[in-house]
Amino acid sequence: MSGSNTTSKMTRADVLKAVKRADRKAGYAWDEEPAEDRPATARELIGAVSAYRRKRGRPAGSGAKEQIALRVDKDVLAQFRAEGPGWQTRMNEALKAWLRSHPRRSGV
Repeated sequence: MSGSNTTSKMTRADVLKAVKRADRKAGYAWDEEPAEDRPATARELIGAVSAYRRKRGRPAGSGAKEQIALRVDKDVLAQFRAEGPGWQTRMNEALKAWLRSHPRRSGV
């Protein structure tokens, strides 16, 4: 091993024999340590990774809006889009402003 200060001349076969001879039930130094001071188990690692894994698809909506298909004139749509990103929000705000200026009439 380059850069190592190891003086042992164990071969791969020697290492495999030592691993097979190791007592699997023997306690390790970290077995008595608090959970935050010991290495994570395989189950803990998988749980941590899956908790941070990004979910596929679109993010969940707030539930306050409903997706619809709306047909508008090309020139109206072009004007909103020409103002850059956020054109759908601006269009929604324009519709809200129209509703505020045109109160609902009873019986309609």
